[in-house]
Amino acid sequence: MTEKNVHPTAWLTVDEDRRRAELWDTLDGVQTFIGFIGYSPETIGGREVMRLQHTIVHPQYGRRGYARCLVTLLLERLKEQGQLFISECSYVDAFLRRYPEYRQLQSTLG
Repeated sequence: MTEKNVHPTAWLTVDEDRRRAELWDTLDGVQTFIGFIGYSPETIGGREVMRLQHTIVHPQYGRRGYARCLVTLLLERLKEQGQLFISECSYVDAFLRRYPEYRQLQSTLG
């Protein structure tokens, strides 16, 4: 199986004002913005759920595993927080087919 995160120096930040989870990495000694997943918090069935809307990686960093890294780090964070998500993002949906262990975090209410 392919390693989920091939960028061990990358990290995730959450910008609640812009409603996006951002991926950063240190490239050539510079902290560099790589991309983000847009989200909206929702309450479904009395439970807070994160609706994942779209995954965007800067074209300069495309096809290098950064989208996979971004989704992995975000889903791992949601898992640690005990938070569910629903997806309307085709990349997240494809990721879940490849890594079905994260389906347990997917809300069935959305």
